Amino acid sequence: MTVFQSQAVDADLTRHAIFLVVLIAEDEASARAAGALLGNVAGLVRAVGFRSADGQLSCVTGIGAAAWDRIYGGTRPKELRPFREIRGVHHAPTTPGDLLFHIRAMRMDLCFELARQIMDQLGPSATVADEVHGFAYFDRRDLLGFVDGTENPSGGEAVDATLIGGEDAAFAGGSYVIVQKYLHDLTAWDRLPVEQQERIIGRKKLSDIELSEAEKPSYAHNALTVITDEAGDQVQILRDNMPFGDVGKGEFGTYFIGYARSPGRVERMLENMFVGNPPGNYDRLLDFSRAVTGTLFFVPSAALLEQADAGGMAPVAKDQDEITQPARSDGSLGIGSLKGGETA
Repeated sequence: MTVFQSQAVDADLTRHAIFLVVLIAEDEASARAAGALLGNVAGLVRAVGFRSADGQLSCVTGIGAAAWDRIYGGTRPKELRPFREIRGVHHAPTTPGDLLFHIRAMRMDLCFELARQIMDQLGPSATVADEVHGFAYFDRRDLLGFVDGTENPSGGEAVDATLIGGEDAAFAGGSYVIVQKYLHDLTAWDRLPVEQQERIIGRKKLSDIELSEAEKPSYAHNALTVITDEAGDQVQILRDNMPFGDVGKGEFGTYFIGYARSPGRVERMLENMFVGNPPGNYDRLLDFSRAVTGTLFFVPSAALLEQADAGGMAPVAKDQDEITQPARSDGSLGIGSLKGGETA
């Protein structure tokens, strides 16, 4: 029986995070340096995290399609490809990214030190395409004033929502992740009456109670980001979005990060938001929140991540009966839905 240990996709919510998107230089030596770093990420987390026993430091590492070919070679995960831009009433752009480091901790100094060690090890082989420092805002609210995320899956439901199983056996225990940076027009948003804000989000602002079906318009954020399968059952993803802001630049927003066993789940939610369901019935939140990045990564299992240093993949079980449910590691704009269940 083969059990695949996932990365810390479902790590507990923390007070701080750094979202680091990195580009790897085109030469072969840089690809080797990236592979060596990937094989050592777990060791860096242990070394930095040891300084604070209750710091809850974790790091999830994702790999983009082009970087996968250069670092691992051979077969790609079945659905690994560049992020598909969406042009509807609003635009969801696609932006470059070879590696993603989703660093979380209860203290920013731990996040910062791990990010610094990662970039020191990569050295001149890599440049930072995007770096966002997220923070918990009061009682888990986003900068729009609403609780961000209320319907994240947990336990077995989180496993089913995020981790690949026998459908892509060579990559069991892995996941896909899509990241987007949204910038909010807080001045325009704050001009809206609270009742109108609640209709756009689909929840009460103070209590976080979902509006009734009779009260909730079809364009509400939480109406458009609920999707179902052919049997009518809700299909879920796992989010760990965080607010960020730069007072001096006047930039404020939400960093969306959505994990799923198939990127198609996230893309369906985004299509509903940006194009509309039906077309034209788009997410009115996007009138006040603009996506400026969009990148898709594959999150390999912990064991497969460490194999990057060897420049390839180790053999995997061929018999589908040997593939078991992946083991869990310890470790919104709430697109869809805090741990435990629908987002604002």
